Amino acid sequence: MRAVRDRCVWTQQIDHRALVPYLVEESAELIDAVEEDDRAELREELGDLLWQVLFHAEIASRDPDDPFDIDDVARGLTDKMVRRHPHVFGDAVARTPEEVLVHWNAAKAVEKSSRTSVLDGVSERMPPLALAQKLLGKGAAVGVHVETATAPASEAELGDALLALAATARAHGWDAERALRERLRGLSAEIRSAEGTPADLGN
Repeated sequence: MRAVRDRCVWTQQIDHRALVPYLVEESAELIDAVEEDDRAELREELGDLLWQVLFHAEIASRDPDDPFDIDDVARGLTDKMVRRHPHVFGDAVARTPEEVLVHWNAAKAVEKSSRTSVLDGVSERMPPLALAQKLLGKGAAVGVHVETATAPASEAELGDALLALAATARAHGWDAERALRERLRGLSAEIRSAEGTPADLGN
């Protein structure tokens, strides 16, 4: 990566922001490989995603004000994983996945003690459906619940129902993603109100 950055004129023009579309694309291709259970593609796409990490780290290593490199990234990740797995690297005990989650959340709460809302750190750039599920979980933690619709019997039926809703939106000329994003802004406001957090507080 260092050699490519030094010798490739295209690569030399790229900064963190310019890499974002490629990061999104490579992440999507990795998801495809996972969901299609394509082992060869999975191996290749993991490499492509790793290249993005290496690329960002190499750009960061040359920052004049706050440089860090891939070793710093790996060291920070290692330290975080040790802190969040006291049942593996310390004396804590976790016999169930739920107990593991308790340790993880406790460590994360200490690390992120400056956060004032359960929504802090939740990216509004997540795809709307993924963001909806994330916000529903955060809302439940502070007593904000959204009524469920008639429940499909399986994930496949859920897919059919979502597709039917998208078809309904198309038939009416509605933007399904915009409609959900707007509703999610309202849900975010409800969550912040429930926890007493100013509605305009950022992530």
